[in-house]
Amino acid sequence: MITQLNNRTLLKLSGNDAQTFLQNQLSNDIDVLEEDVAQLNAYCQHQGKIIALLWVMKKTDDYYLSLPSDLASIVIQRLTMFKLMSEVEIVDVTNEIVQLGVTDEEFEGACRLNDQQSVALVESVDDIELGDADEWESACIANDIPEVVLATTEKFVPQLLNLDIDEVGVNFSKGCYPGQEVVARLHYLGKSKRRMRQFECEGELEVGNELLVTGSKSAKASGIVVRCVQLDAKSLCLATVEVAYEDDEITLNDADGIKLTRIKK
Repeated sequence: MITQLNNRTLLKLSGNDAQTFLQNQLSNDIDVLEEDVAQLNAYCQHQGKIIALLWVMKKTDDYYLSLPSDLASIVIQRLTMFKLMSEVEIVDVTNEIVQLGVTDEEFEGACRLNDQQSVALVESVDDIELGDADEWESACIANDIPEVVLATTEKFVPQLLNLDIDEVGVNFSKGCYPGQEVVARLHYLGKSKRRMRQFECEGELEVGNELLVTGSKSAKASGIVVRCVQLDAKSLCLATVEVAYEDDEITLNDADGIKLTRIKK
C-alpha cells in the first residue's frame, strides 16, 4: 500500500558542512546513516524537550528532512539560526518532491523506516496507485512510530516516546546536541515513569488529548495522545502514560470521558 504524505514538509540540506551540522543538531547518529534508511531523530531544545521529530534521509551528499508541515516554519527558523557560518544550504523542496509512505511492499529507492514501512521521494505520482492515508497512520501506530505536531511540541523528552529503547531515535555515544545533557542524565541516572503505549477506544479523540487515571497522584495528566486514527467507530492511538497505571482504567480528558484500553503486544 502506498500513501501520499500530504501533511509533511521536506527540507533539503546540502553543502560541505551539512553532515556535521546535522550531527550537532539532532539526537541520532547522522554519521552512520545509510542511503536506504529513514532515520528517526528528535530535534530538541536546551531542556531536552522535543521540538519536532524528523525522518532524515541521505541521497549522495544531500540530506532530506521530513517533518509535519505545521512545524516547518519553527524548524526552518531554528536550523537557520544555528547554521551561523557553516557551509549549509537549507531549501524547502516540498513542492518539488512528493513524499510517499510505503507499507508492506517494495518500492525502488525507498528509505526503510522499519521492517514494514518505508519512505519514498519521487517527482510524480503518475501511474502510482495511492491508498488511504488512514492505513499509513494505522501502520505507524502498530509500529510505535511517534509524531510531534504543533499541539504537542516541547511536551515530551525522547524517553517518553520510547526513542531511547534500542536507541531507535537517540544515540547515547554520538556526542553533543541541544538538550543532550538532560536526555543523557535521565538515561544513565534515572528511569522514565512514563512511556508511550498503544491504545484503542470507541469514539473520537485528538492529538493532545489528556489521559486520566483515577488512582494517580500526579499533579499532571496521566498522559497525552501522541498520534491517532479513527477507523469507523473505533480509534487507535499512541499515547504517553504513567507506567504504573498503564493497565488501570484510563479515560480521556476527565473521569466521565472515553475509556482507553491498552493494546498488549
